[in-house]
Amino acid sequence: MSNSTASAASAGKRLEGKVAIITGGASGIGACTVKLFIIHGAKVIIADVQDDLGLSLCKDIASENISYVHCDVTKESDVKNIVDTAILKYGRLDIMYSNAGIGGQFHISTILEAESEDFKRVLDVNLHGGFLCAKHAARVMIPERKGVILFTSSDMSVTAGLGPHAYVTSKVALVGLAKNLCVDLGKHGIRVNCISPSLNATPLVFSTMKMDKNAIGKLFESSTVLKGAVLEAEDVAETALFLASDESKVISGQNIVIDGGYGTTNLAFNMKLQELMSRNQTN
Repeated sequence: MSNSTASAASAGKRLEGKVAIITGGASGIGACTVKLFIIHGAKVIIADVQDDLGLSLCKDIASENISYVHCDVTKESDVKNIVDTAILKYGRLDIMYSNAGIGGQFHISTILEAESEDFKRVLDVNLHGGFLCAKHAARVMIPERKGVILFTSSDMSVTAGLGPHAYVTSKVALVGLAKNLCVDLGKHGIRVNCISPSLNATPLVFSTMKMDKNAIGKLFESSTVLKGAVLEAEDVAETALFLASDESKVISGQNIVIDGGYGTTNLAFNMKLQELMSRNQTN
């Protein structure tokens, strides 16, 4: 490799030398982000409860810059351990991507069918888990006066009625947590943001909707304002890369919604109006 090529390759690595923890990193959006962060020069610790998938991903990537640590984000001791592991292994933590989450009872349609234990469990993983990740990341980032904390929220954080109460509540609350942390941690040079993707082909969506990748893609495109594009897990990873990199050095307290413009409007009235006009023309 020539000096110019090596220089270009190095310049293209947007996370060169940075250390990242990605929870829920063994599959779906998390796994895509792990791969992308590694390509861009980061040292990544995968934190997940899916041990087989996590270890398999490390083997597939086959890089000295990747490792796996079992972590249940609802247990503070586990979250503390992954942060301590990053410090022991690399001496620093630059990026905490709190991505782990569960869907809960997506098959229910009313609060009357909702189960209290499910509500508690979803908030424990999605919200409390995010809180613990932020708390322990901040513990080691504050002395360094820099760092990035990211959360995976959902387009349901800005558009109501699309999911069960537990899931929507947890994702809305994550946005509130991120904004409050932005104010709390900004004076220490720490940036905090949310990523809120719409429907995309991940294991969580597969298990929830019982649809294959092509069907999910068609459903996404048919429901969004933007045509000709389908949201992939890789698109979410690219957003995480941008927010984790120095390219977004002044962006904090934001909820980046990736939904093809779905949340900008309600197309239901327009569709019903067109249906009515078409019916009147044929009568």
